[in-house]
Amino acid sequence: MSNAIREISQDIPLRDKLAQLMFVRIGSNLPPVRTVEEDAERIESLLGECAIGGLLLFNGRQDATAQTLAHLQCLSKYPLLVAADIERGVGQQLRGETLFPHAMAFSALGDDAEQHVHEFARLTGLAARTNGIHISFSPVADVNVDPRNPIIATRSFGSDPQRVSKLVSAYIAGCKAGGLLATAKHFPGHGNTHEDSHHALPTVKASREEMETCELVPFKAAITAEVPLIMTAHVRYPGLDPSGTPATLSKPILVDLLRDSLGFQGVVASDSLLMEGVKSQSQNPGELALKTLLAGVDLLLDVEDPLSTLAALESAVANGHLSIERIDEAYQRVCDLKQQAAAADTVSESMQSIRKQTELLAKQVAKSSIQLVTAEKQLLPFASERSLCAVLLRPHQSHLDPPEQPLGAALRDLFPDLEYRELGPNAKPEDYSQMLNIAEKSDQVLIVQIVKPAAWHRFGLLPEQDAFVKQLIQKRACVLASLGTPESLDVYPEANIRICAYSDVPFSQEALADFIASA
Repeated sequence: MSNAIREISQDIPLRDKLAQLMFVRIGSNLPPVRTVEEDAERIESLLGECAIGGLLLFNGRQDATAQTLAHLQCLSKYPLLVAADIERGVGQQLRGETLFPHAMAFSALGDDAEQHVHEFARLTGLAARTNGIHISFSPVADVNVDPRNPIIATRSFGSDPQRVSKLVSAYIAGCKAGGLLATAKHFPGHGNTHEDSHHALPTVKASREEMETCELVPFKAAITAEVPLIMTAHVRYPGLDPSGTPATLSKPILVDLLRDSLGFQGVVASDSLLMEGVKSQSQNPGELALKTLLAGVDLLLDVEDPLSTLAALESAVANGHLSIERIDEAYQRVCDLKQQAAAADTVSESMQSIRKQTELLAKQVAKSSIQLVTAEKQLLPFASERSLCAVLLRPHQSHLDPPEQPLGAALRDLFPDLEYRELGPNAKPEDYSQMLNIAEKSDQVLIVQIVKPAAWHRFGLLPEQDAFVKQLIQKRACVLASLGTPESLDVYPEANIRICAYSDVPFSQEALADFIASA
């Protein structure tokens, strides 16, 4: 990348400068679902028409994506920065790579949390760069203030601003050690909302003074740790900008607060411009991009229509609505970012070694983060020679989900006399009735619920699932476990034993099975 970097640092045409400020997604887990490899031809065509600055990677493959990205780099007029949402490791976007538990699981590790977060970020950096990825859109620096939050929740390191700050700083330092560019998000804080900015425009009603002692604390720590990027929130903050303009489009928040008051000198990136939280301000991609740049954003992420957006920005320059100075300012920051990516040391460890270390760490975090929420554990451990009824409640399903969750196989290995069912959004009333009957006849009962943040999905159990849990725990002694938020267990204080695993990734499901068999 370094030779191309020298080339891009020189004067280039205005159209290219504007295009360099745009990142476009390659691959998608959203309809129409497509892999990186299936989407490559579209990106090839786009690269022939404009010099976009980078790619947002979704739905790739460990055995193919690096080669695809290398091919696209060869076709690009300037070096592409490749970014990905890899909060839970490279396996979040590349099938075949390791998937880690959610951030809140790390926070549950006590005194070992900072060390484990640093090593997780370092290994993620090595794995990402080996696969052609330069930027991680993490860590989540949001303080999970509102337990009803449907989109942050376990993606956050928790509800204590000081602890979140320490773990955010540890992640940024780990990324540096692994040669990965970290992104603190979602500025100035998305943890105190109970709406998802993917499909709504939330409001945080806290005052500037209140946010100084909570939401802003981890971002200040991230800036001190020299985080290279900060991502904005599609959220309104009347205490920071009385106009009610969402942060992504707010100059008082991005310039007056983030730049001038907090002293951030790096790249400000928007959250996805496909999200309704920001599209509510303009359905026109070109107009939205213009408003975003004028507010102080340097990188436009997930641009919906790059060519029409580029034309709109060129027109804004011609009409005097967008200054060359604002473009040059943003463009220079993108150049600096590419210089940082180019300066990273070559990965000397083999991919096999990185994967081995990564898998061992992910298993360790999954096992060590499981916590008893209740003080007593009189029903545990479950006896392998006794019958067990286990029910997994899933409020939503996606095309990415396997036919059966890993918990089923893990329990079968430990409990020969097992009745296991998964009740999802398509479960019928008779399915619930059948499981109630089986549970009443079983020696041991385990109820497991998946309540986790997921874009464009329901947060929390379905009404029929909630009714099932309440009915069952009234009938007999049960162990209730969460593969997600600990707050989801608070709704059922009558449950004899409550366990939180903080995440539904395969290693966390397997660790939960082991826990109930050996606790």
